[in-house]
Order: sequence, then structure tokens, then C-alpha cells
Amino acid sequence: MTVLGNGTTTLYDTGPLPGPGGWPVTYEQVATGSLPAAGVPARPVPRLSAGLRLHGEYQGSGFTEPKYIARRGDGQVVQLSRLLYLVASSVDGVRDDDTIAHRVSARFGREVSGENVRYLVENKLDPLGVTVPEGQESDEVDAPRSDLLLALKGHRVIFDERRTARIARSLAWLHRPAVVAAVLLAAVVMDVWLFGFFGAIEPVLEVLDQPVLILLVFVLTVASLVFHEFGHASACRYGGARPGCIGCGLFLIWPSMYTDVTDVYRIGKAGRIRTDFGGVYFNVVFMLAMAGAYFATGEQFFLAAVYLGHFEILEQLMPAVRLDGYYILGDLAGVPDLYGKIRPILLSLVPGERGRSAREEVAGLKKSARTIVATWVLTMVPLIIGELGYGLWNLPRIISTMIRSLTEQVTGTGSAFAAGDVLPGLVGVLGTLMLLFPMAGVLYLSVKIGGRLFRLAKRSTAGRPTLRVALCGLLLAGLGGLAYAWMSGVTPQPLPKKPPIAPILQPGVPTTAPPSPDASAPGAGPEGTPGGPGAASGEPSVSPGAPAKAKPGDPGAGASADASASAPQSSAASSTAPDKPTRGEDGPGPSETSGPAAGGDPSPQQPPPPVTETSSVPSESATPTASTAPTTPPPTSDAPAPVSTP
Repeated sequence: MTVLGNGTTTLYDTGPLPGPGGWPVTYEQVATGSLPAAGVPARPVPRLSAGLRLHGEYQGSGFTEPKYIARRGDGQVVQLSRLLYLVASSVDGVRDDDTIAHRVSARFGREVSGENVRYLVENKLDPLGVTVPEGQESDEVDAPRSDLLLALKGHRVIFDERRTARIARSLAWLHRPAVVAAVLLAAVVMDVWLFGFFGAIEPVLEVLDQPVLILLVFVLTVASLVFHEFGHASACRYGGARPGCIGCGLFLIWPSMYTDVTDVYRIGKAGRIRTDFGGVYFNVVFMLAMAGAYFATGEQFFLAAVYLGHFEILEQLMPAVRLDGYYILGDLAGVPDLYGKIRPILLSLVPGERGRSAREEVAGLKKSARTIVATWVLTMVPLIIGELGYGLWNLPRIISTMIRSLTEQVTGTGSAFAAGDVLPGLVGVLGTLMLLFPMAGVLYLSVKIGGRLFRLAKRSTAGRPTLRVALCGLLLAGLGGLAYAWMSGVTPQPLPKKPPIAPILQPGVPTTAPPSPDASAPGAGPEGTPGGPGAASGEPSVSPGAPAKAKPGDPGAGASADASASAPQSSAASSTAPDKPTRGEDGPGPSETSGPAAGGDPSPQQPPPPVTETSSVPSESATPTASTAPTTPPPTSDAPAPVSTP
């Protein structure tokens, strides 16, 4: 209502006066006579922030007290108590504090004054970004966001809310129980055929052998990711909630997609879990479609996409990071943010005053929710710490291997482009990106975790210099010990270079392993050089399993020595060592190590000059002299060699 003056007749006014002028007042102000002075503007009415949506009570919550969900225009979801939610739902930009108080009192069941409303708005709703602070003209609120370590960054909308609703409506029938049962049964039959009879790895090998097929499988993988999000949206729609937009962003450093299903929190727990599983369920539907495409066309790259789809499902179901498995576990517990409960769960274990408030927060969860959340926290925290420690211990070998691999990849890809091989070069660029992404992810996680630990230590030691000095000393000691382990070689060394598994992705990279630089041979010196004990004494070294050799004076000894001396030498061997195959080849064959001597005159077969098990270079045999009896070359193979007879 409005009043036009301060006269006594206005006290009996029962409604608003027509026409312009006046100022807003309440019936209580008119009845008590506490009217605002003329010319003094009234306090501005509360306003909701731009884009705010109130989703209602959190159904199936794991909290003892009911929680209510609101979503800000920037996408941040906040939890409100019942009183705060009633106040926020009564704010419309027209009602003042007292009018809101009357409305809230009637719905809350307890008397709430205008001053109470003003206090809740200024001290609770404004900091959360639910309402606009007093004096701000714009409805856009720059409220703080939760700094989630493993949250999606850089959101970009692909399908707006209207298009997503149309897609979800057209695919919702796939979530009917009969259809779900048929799809799962067909998936079991497909897996039994693919893994038990056809062979799932053969399509993958065919794809690796053809670079263009890798690009096709990559396109199919992206299509499966998009279809995965359709599963979340359609399951949300089937459960009675309204899906939001579908977009993409960066998860750590990898491009990822998301679906806004915040409205699902106002439906029951079964609907939320159906929405959580909707993505991997649609992955199964997509794999069945790929299997059908294979039977229709006979192209095996469709089956390669089916094989990779299994790994995508397993990755999505892991509850360690904010993927589908994380939200499935959170909805089973009735707690929307499991990572937000790590700190109170751990602090509740601390005795005394410091852990009292944390224990009160944990006590706000139902018993079943406390069990699930505590089990998850006590499992994940040691795993995270162990992963971090293991990564730091192996950091030198990780960095050196990454640099070596990236250098070879970039060099080989550049050589492919320089030689005019465009398609292998493009595939090499794809392989380079596959190397750069995890390297950037490791760097990003290291900076984020280091910054969080530094801020946590700074807050925890504020006002306690002794504790801060002790913590700094402990940190320096740990870093010093770790640096010493890195520099002294205590930590594991980088793995030796191996041939690439998929040469298609690494053009120009050698496909054969380099020879071992520290190989040694029996019969040689301590470092694999001639002059060892066997060479000095003229006695050949005998490897395990070698047959007995002809002794000096035996009938075949002289013939063996003559044949060894007259055998032609390979161009790759020295003048004093017979030709030997390198380890890893087919081994000594009749044309290489035995048979008649060159020259056309047949001679008795001689024992083939074997190759040692640990050496890939020929070792020098003892040469017969006047003071030593002639001997056969040292054995170099575990396989028995034929002994010549006169």
C-alpha cells in the first residue's frame, strides 16, 4: 500500500491509493504509526542474482537435516538450509524485508521479523551469490566459487537447453526397463563373441597398421563421447527432471564433455542413479551399433571402436576423480560433493577443540552416509598420498623418458613432412599431442597440488612461528633427501629405449632395439675384451650345456684347428673371430656356421662357432701356438654343436 501524507486519516487506510506518488509501507507500519518520514527513501528491496535457479529440496539426502539446492547463473551449486531457501524463494525484487518476513513466517512455522530477513540476506545469501548486495545496480554477482582441484574448466556450450531437451525427449524410450534388459543381454552376447571367438585384438592391430583407420577410430571415439552425454540427458528427462545444456571443457588438461543435470537433485535417489549410469549405458548402445556396422560392412575398425569403448566405460566408473563413478558413489551416499568431506572426516579424528566442529559436521550425516563417505575418504587419501610420493620418487626417470620420447617424436614427424609423407606426418602430429597432453597434465597437477599444500600450511601455522619453522625444516630435509636420491642414482633409472609398439604413430623412430653397450662374452676379459683367464692359458671357456670338446692329441683336434683357420670370414667380423649371428636373430644355421669349407674341397664338418648368451659381438678365440695345444673356438650358444669326427 502507499500513503500520501502524515495525517491521522491515513492510519485507517485499508488499501493502496490510486495514482502516482507516495512510498511503499506495510500494514504493520500503518497500524502502529511508525511511518517513514516524508522525503526519506525506503531501504532497497532484496533481489536475486542473475540466472539463479532454485531447484528445491535435495531428495534422498544423506544429511540428517533437509538440504535445498540452488544454482547460480555462473553454474555454481550451493546448498541452503530450509530457512534460507524460504527467504530466497520469497525474494522477487518487489517485496521488502517485512513482507518477506510475513511470508516466510507463515511457511516456516515460526515468527521471523524483517530484521531477521535483513540479517540473513546480508550475511548468508549475499556472500553465497544468491542475492545482490545492497547498492549494486547490476544483477550479475561475482561470488566466490569452490576451487575444485579436479573440476571441469573453461565451459563451452555445444547444445543449448532447448536442443538438449529435444534430444533427451527423443531418446528417453531407451531407458524403459524392457529396452534396458534387451540391450544388456545383447551386450553380453556381443562380448562373448568378440572376446571368445572372433578375437578383439585383431581389429586393433589392423587399425595400427593403417594410419587412416586411426583417424576413423578417433572420430568414432569422439562420437561415442557425445552419445555418452545424450545418455545422461535422456535419463534425466526419463526420471522427470529437466536437463540443461551439453558442453565441453578441460578436465585437468584433456578435453572433456559435460551435461548439466542439476535439476535431477529434486527427484529421488533412483532417478539420480539412473542419470549417473545413463552415460555408460549409452556407451553400450553405441558399441552395439558399431558391432552392427561391422556385420553390415565387414570393416574391422568398427570392432576396434567397440574394443576401446570397454576402456572408456571402465574409466568412467572409477570413483577417484569427478567422473561418473564419483557421482554414482556420491548419490548412493546422498552427499553431492565427496571431496568436500575429506577435510572434516580427517579433522574429526583429531582430539580436542580443533576436531569438535569437524565432528559436528560429520555428525550431520546419516549413519549410512557416514560409513560410505568415511570408507571412501580413508581409501582415497592413502592412494593419493601414495601416488604423489611414487611420482616424486620416479620424477627423474619420468622427465627423462618424456623428453627423450618427445624429441624423437618431433624429429621423426618433421622428417616425415620433409620427405613429403603428409599422412604419416599428420599421424605423427597426433602422436605428439598424445605425448604433450599427459606432460602438461603432470605439470598442471604439480603446480595445483603444490599451491594448495603451501596455502594449507600457511593457514595452519598462522600465529605459530615455532610450528612454521619446524614445518619448513622438515620440508627442506625431505626435499634435500629426495634431491640426493635423484642425483646419486638411488631412484630407478630410465628404462632403456625400446622399439615403438605402434610405429604408425611414431614416424622416423627406429623400430629395432639398439645393441646393449655392456654386453660381455665368456672367454673374454672382465669387461668382455680378449685377454681373460681362458685366453691366457689357451683353454677355451665352456658355457653351460656345451658338449665335450676334442682334447689335444685327439684325432679330430688338428682337423678342427685347420678347418677353423681356413674358414672364410664374414665382412662384418674381425680377422681372428668367426662370423656369428647377433642375439635375437634366427641363430646359427647350416649355411652360416657349418658345412663344407669354402673353396670347393669338402672337409669334415666343424663345430659351429657359437654365440654367447649375453653377447652380441664375436669374441676372440685362442690361437694355437707352439707352446699350447690347438683348441676349438669358445662355445657361444646354449644349443649343442655337432662335433666333427675323423
